Parts: sequence; structure tokens; C-alpha cells
Amino acid sequence: MAHLTRLDPKRTALLTIDLQNDFLHPEGAYGRAGQSAAAIAALPERIKPLSDALQKQGGTYISAQFTLVPGPGGEPLIAPHLKQLRPFLGKGDFAPGAFGHQLVDALQPADYTVEKVAYSAFYQTRLEYILRALGIEMLLIGGIVTNGGVASTLRDAHLRNIDTVLLTDGCAAFRSEVHDATLLSLGSLGSQMTCADAIALLEART
Repeated sequence: MAHLTRLDPKRTALLTIDLQNDFLHPEGAYGRAGQSAAAIAALPERIKPLSDALQKQGGTYISAQFTLVPGPGGEPLIAPHLKQLRPFLGKGDFAPGAFGHQLVDALQPADYTVEKVAYSAFYQTRLEYILRALGIEMLLIGGIVTNGGVASTLRDAHLRNIDTVLLTDGCAAFRSEVHDATLLSLGSLGSQMTCADAIALLEART
């Protein structure tokens, strides 16, 4: 892929995956269960300057947030594989409108919020509609986890002929070797750069 030398803010959106309280806040579902990683906790503060720079120049910030739809009796409609992997998830976790479902304070507010029920932020959501309506042609993608929601969303963007920049230090996994392997495997699908490099491309136009 040719080296990316410019970003048009009006046609660029920052898309973060699952940077919400139930994943990152100490009182969220994962925090209460002792499921955390330093690399994940560091993401909001690293992404915030990029979000600010993009929005200042008329770009768009979209937050995709994992959602467990409450079912009968308030029990979440949860995929069997996820329930097996994360047995601590229960009533109220990742529920729309709840504290845990919200974007972390450090990144608020997003211009648009997309509720996602699977790994990909495109699967049965309004994301593609928003991008087409705004004329977005480039997605800067970060969030968690690199090998899950981030990778699935990036691949789905590729299928839709939407260009992508994978923010190498703007996404993370629970294990660094998994993060690194995923970056390598996605290298042929789009550009990859740090958050600071993306800011530099935006500011080079001013």
C-alpha cells in the first residue's frame, strides 16, 4: 500500500471500539471481576489528543459500544461462547443507558454512538449509514481488543471499500503478543500508524 501522506478531516472519522466503563472503569463489569490490563487502561488518554485534533478540524468521532440487550427478567441476551468466557457478566452489564455502557469520561463526548452486539461495529448497526451520509472515506480505528472488535471492524471496513488507518498504539489486547500478531496479520488491509503520527498528518494540512 502506498504511504499515506495526508488526511482530509472532513472525510475522516475516528472510530473507537468498546472504550466504555464496563471494560475500563474500576467499578465496571470487568473491573469488579479483576479483568484488566495496563495497555488497555492507557488507551483513552492516548487517543484523546487525536480525537480533539480531528474534531477541531471538522472531522467526526464515532464511539462503538458493546451492548448486552436485556432479555426476559433482565438477564442479558448473551452469546453462549461469551458467557463461557466471561461467566461474571450478568444483569445490568453493558445495558443501554447504564453507567457501564457509557463511553469513558476521558473521551466524551462522541459525535455519534453506535450500539454493537458482536465483534464488528458494522454488524447489524447504523455505522455504515452514518459514514455514507457524512461522506466519510477514511476510518482511524482504535479500541479493544485488537484481535477481536478492532480486527473484525477493520476487516468489515475493507469489504466495504472504506480506507482504514489502524492506530497501532491506540488499540490493545489483554496480551501484548496477541496485539503484535494481529497488527502483523492486518498489515495488508490498510495503513498503520501511531496516534501521534495521525495527528501530524492532520496538522500538516493547516
